[in-house]
Amino acid sequence: MGDTGLRKRREDEKSIQSQEPKTTNLQKELGLISGICIIVGTIIGSGIFISPKSVLSNTEAVGPCLIIWAVCGVLAMLGALCFAELGTMITKSGGEYPYLMEAYGPIPAYLFSWVSLMVMKPSSFAIICLSFSEYVCTPFYVGCKPPVIVVKCLAAAAILFITTVNSLSVRLGSYVQNIFTAAKLVIVAIIIISGLVLLAQGNTKNFDNSFEGAQLSVGAISLAFYNGLWGGRPSPTGGCGLNVGLRVIAPPRNLPLAIIIGIPLVTVCYILINVSYFTVMTATELLQSQAVAVTFGDRVLYPASWVVPLFVAFSTIGAANGSCFTAGRLIYVAGREGHMLKVLSYISVKRLTPAPAIIFHGIIATIYIIPGDINSLVNYFSFAAWLFYGLTILGLIVMRFTRKELERPIKVPIVIPVLVTFISVFLILAPIISKPAWEYLYCVLFILSGLIFYFLFVHYKFGWAQKISKPITMHLQMLMEVVPPEEDPE
Repeated sequence: MGDTGLRKRREDEKSIQSQEPKTTNLQKELGLISGICIIVGTIIGSGIFISPKSVLSNTEAVGPCLIIWAVCGVLAMLGALCFAELGTMITKSGGEYPYLMEAYGPIPAYLFSWVSLMVMKPSSFAIICLSFSEYVCTPFYVGCKPPVIVVKCLAAAAILFITTVNSLSVRLGSYVQNIFTAAKLVIVAIIIISGLVLLAQGNTKNFDNSFEGAQLSVGAISLAFYNGLWGGRPSPTGGCGLNVGLRVIAPPRNLPLAIIIGIPLVTVCYILINVSYFTVMTATELLQSQAVAVTFGDRVLYPASWVVPLFVAFSTIGAANGSCFTAGRLIYVAGREGHMLKVLSYISVKRLTPAPAIIFHGIIATIYIIPGDINSLVNYFSFAAWLFYGLTILGLIVMRFTRKELERPIKVPIVIPVLVTFISVFLILAPIISKPAWEYLYCVLFILSGLIFYFLFVHYKFGWAQKISKPITMHLQMLMEVVPPEEDPE
C-alpha cells in the first residue's frame, strides 16, 4: 500500500512537471507549411489585385513588363539565398536587426529598428488594413465612396483583431495565416486559370507587337525594377526579412525549403496574373483601371464578379497578419538588446508570445490611420529600406572574413551577395537620380535623428530616464502578466 501510494505520487509529480514549460521563451510552433505560408502571405498582398501597373507605367509595353517581373523573381531568389545563409547562421528573431548587429555593431542595428518600428512597419500595416477596409465597405455603398470615418474605424478594428490573435497564440496566428493564404491562392488560381482559358481561346491580340512603344532608358528600367522588387512586393525583404530561423523547427532543412518554394511560387503567380490581365485589357486600359482585379472580374467572372473584392479582402487581412507577425519579433529583439523599452522584450507567461511588442506595433499602426494619405510617406522611406537591405547583404560578405568561426549550415557562393549588394546600391540611387525630391533628404535626416535617441537613452542611459521607465515597466508587467525571457533564443 505504501509503495503503491509513493509510486503514484511520484508519477503525479512527473505529470505536473511535464506540463510546465521548461523556460519562459518564445514558442517555436511554425513548421515548413506555415513558414511557406508566412512568406507567401507577407509578399502577396493586395497590390497584385489592385494596382500591378507600377511596372507597366515605367516600361509602357507588355513585353518588357513581363520580362521585368521575371527578372525581379530571379533577383529575389538571389536575395533569398543570402538570407537563407544569414538565417541559419544567426538563428535569432528580428529580421535584418540581428544580422546588422552581428556585422556592424549596435548603431546601424539601432537605426534600422528606429526607422522600421516607428515608420515603415506600422505604416505598412496601417495601409494594408485600410485597403482591406475599403474593399469590405465598397459593396455597401454602391455608386458612392464609403465614408472616411467608416473606413478608418473598420481598419482600426482589423488592427485590433490581428493584434489580439497574434498576442494570444503563435499557433493561432499561424492558423489564421494559413487559412487566409489558402483563400488568397484560391482567387489567384481563379484569375490565372481564367486567363489561361482565354489565352487558349485565342485572346492574344494584346500580346501582338508587345515591345512597341517601350521605354528602354536607364531611368525607366531602374524605376521598373524598383517598383517590381519593392512596390510589387515579390521582394527578398518581404519574404526573407522575416527570419524564420528562430520560428521554424529544424531550420537547416525547413528555412531554405520555405524560401526556395515560397519566392518562386510568388514570382510565377505574379507573371501569370499579369498575363491573365493582358488577355482582357490593353496596356492603356490596365493603366487607367483603378482596381485591375475588379475590372478583370467584371469582364470575365460576371455575374460572380463579387468574389473578387471578397477574396481581395482575404488577401489583405492575410498580408496584415504576416506583417504583424514579423514586426512583433523585430520589436521584441530590439527591446531585448536594450534599443527599445525593456518591457517590449517581455513574454506572456501564459501564452509565450511577445505580447507587449505586438500590442505596441498595433498602437502605432492605429495612430497612422488617423491622418489622411500616408502612402507618400512610405514611398519616400522605401529607399531607406533598400539601404538597410543592402547593408545586410554586405554584412554577409563582411562576416565571411570577420566571423569565420560561425557555423554556416547553408553557404552561398560569394558572387551572389556581391551581385545583390551592387543591385541594392543601384536601386537606392535610381529613384533619387531619376526624380530628385527634398523628401529624400528629410528621410535621411529622420534616420540620423535616431542617433540622438541612441546616445541619450541607449548608450549613456541617464539616471532620470531609468527612474521614469522602471515604474512604468513594473506596472505594465503586472497588468499584462509578462516576464523577461529566461534565456536568449539562440
